[in-house]
Amino acid sequence: MSLSSYLSFLVFAVALVLVPGPDFAVVTKNTLAAGRLRGAWSAGGVASSNALQGTAAAAGLGAVVVRMQPVLQAIKWAGVAYLIVLGVQALRSAVHGRYAPLPDGRGHQPGAALGGWRQGFLSNITNPKVLVFYLAVLPQFMRPGAGLGALLVLALSHAALSLTYLLLLTTGLSRARRVLARRRVRRGLDAATGVALLGFSARLATQPT
Repeated sequence: MSLSSYLSFLVFAVALVLVPGPDFAVVTKNTLAAGRLRGAWSAGGVASSNALQGTAAAAGLGAVVVRMQPVLQAIKWAGVAYLIVLGVQALRSAVHGRYAPLPDGRGHQPGAALGGWRQGFLSNITNPKVLVFYLAVLPQFMRPGAGLGALLVLALSHAALSLTYLLLLTTGLSRARRVLARRRVRRGLDAATGVALLGFSARLATQPT
């Protein structure tokens, strides 16, 4: 893999990472609801899933899963259901409008790390489009006969870019917490997040796999 090919991939990956999707919505939801710590762990869950799927694709396992249509369909519909659950939870929160004071996100919060990581990981791992992306796009930036190492470099670079962007997102949101602590603002954000998550679930459900 040449340096120019790698730089071209980085430009493509940055553009892809910046497009809001389910991962963006989940990290935003967790940061606003429970603070920077939970949001950061959600970002870590997304990046962990990206690294896992990228490694599987590079090793050839991803192609096997994609050829197993029932498995791919099961993953897809699990992702649809999970996004619906998160979307409904956000909308219910917006309707009820009952909010405890926002945590500062700096101290230890029981379950914040595991809960945030789990939601980030599940939102990404249940989206079969991520695995298909690695299988379809990575080879476009490789020379014929490229080895496993080069594929892993691309896959893990994408995961690192995703983590960096989502951590920057959590930092920006946490700095705006005084404004976001207002009940009317929080209800609006919950409503917008819920609608976005339901929209992503509908898009995932209607896209062919």
